[in-house]
Amino acid sequence: MTPKTGATRARTADPCCLVIFGASGDLTHRLLVPALYNLASAGLLPAEFGLIGVARSPSSSEAFRADLAKSLPQFAGRPIDNNVLKQVLGSVTYVQGDPDDDSTYTKIGSELARIERERATRGNRLFYLATPPAGFAPIGTHLGQSGLAKENGAWRRVIIEKPFGTDLASAHELNAKLLSILNENQIFRIDHYLGKETVQNILVLRFANGLFEPIWNRDHIDHVQITVAESLTVGRRGNYYDATGALRDMVPNHLVQLLSLIAMEPPSRFAADSVRAEKAQVLEAVQLQSRDEAERNSVRAQYGDGFIDNQPVEAYRKTKDVDPHSTTETYVALKLMIDNWRWANVPFYLRTGKALRGKQTEVAIKFKQAPIAMFRDTPIDRLADNFLVIGIQPDECIGLEFNAKIPGPSIAIGGVSMTFRYQDYFEAAPSTGYETLIYDCMVGDAILYPRADGIEAGWRVMQPFLDAWHDAGKRNLATYRAGSEGPKEADELLARDRRRWRPIA
Repeated sequence: MTPKTGATRARTADPCCLVIFGASGDLTHRLLVPALYNLASAGLLPAEFGLIGVARSPSSSEAFRADLAKSLPQFAGRPIDNNVLKQVLGSVTYVQGDPDDDSTYTKIGSELARIERERATRGNRLFYLATPPAGFAPIGTHLGQSGLAKENGAWRRVIIEKPFGTDLASAHELNAKLLSILNENQIFRIDHYLGKETVQNILVLRFANGLFEPIWNRDHIDHVQITVAESLTVGRRGNYYDATGALRDMVPNHLVQLLSLIAMEPPSRFAADSVRAEKAQVLEAVQLQSRDEAERNSVRAQYGDGFIDNQPVEAYRKTKDVDPHSTTETYVALKLMIDNWRWANVPFYLRTGKALRGKQTEVAIKFKQAPIAMFRDTPIDRLADNFLVIGIQPDECIGLEFNAKIPGPSIAIGGVSMTFRYQDYFEAAPSTGYETLIYDCMVGDAILYPRADGIEAGWRVMQPFLDAWHDAGKRNLATYRAGSEGPKEADELLARDRRRWRPIA
């Protein structure tokens, strides 16, 4: 089958210099520099490009460049072309300094001036904050005070990693701080899930096909399940994770963003302001629950001993840097309702967890069951469920599950499925998931980046659950075996509504 893409080649990104704060960390080596390499391989990275790494650890530009070149083959997903490598790393420089020290920004300014002269980057600057969240506001303040982010005929943009706040109050405070220094169009709050092709395809699936949009409402949809399951344990992130938990780590960003794409109204046009406004608006329509309702409509749990892929896994509380009496959740399941015409009485069930049976990220739209009256004289107790399943990880696919007649002389009905997989239909280039997002920032397209009001709307939805759990303390913390599909309490959450979770592969 020949793909009918109608695709046009994207233009090369604007000349610019990228400054990465926290450049010695895992994110830079594993995702950011490989993404830049992949962009260069696709002809989308400008020849007039520079890269400055900023970190506290002692190093030199030569050593930093060699370190990046050494790690790149492991993470780029393709054979290394020396000409492309030279384009990406040819102007790499390293600045050692504390990001909360004024002198660091003086050194960065000097390096920027040099690179802008030598590489003709036109003064365009992209600052990437690959640091712990505590560094976001201080770095933003220094960028403002030093004048490095001031726009004077050239663009200056700042990418901020998740988590953007730890609750509604902190997200509001961080937004207010950054917006006192930068304009909204300079701030790019990154969520790498939105860089995945299948996530972006949700908009195309919904709004470019007359097949789906007419039935995308309460008249035809029974409920929606959003699952982000991980088989990985907390591993070496015990110190961070024990202070964060599954909800803060995953739900206000990844799962809420998926919910907003599924539930939003059609934007007036496919542009950043229109799309982000509709996403924020649907989050504003999510029903705010009382503390009692939040406790009743949520499950928080922690994994115990178990086996994953036949390998023994220790309980979360035995993890290094985790409090042996910790009540931090490694699993969360929520029931949300949206108070608008399209979604009235349609529940959205969200779940995410660590140390589960498998790795699986999907959005499953369950359609209402057809009446079986015409088949009442046949041995059919019930019809198979009708699901539209958008697979995000590990398989990027879209599947449709429906009923069909089983071959034979009598009427017997069975569930079947049709699945579209990206790798079968399109030639997909190796990707880290960051290529699209970095490219979009370089060309000034913020359509995949949440706006301040969208971030705060997501936290506003989550705040009642945080408050309820704080009040409940240890009382509502369930447990589940590592390598299982999660706690029985999560199954009971859906069973109350006569529904059930889809199995985790």
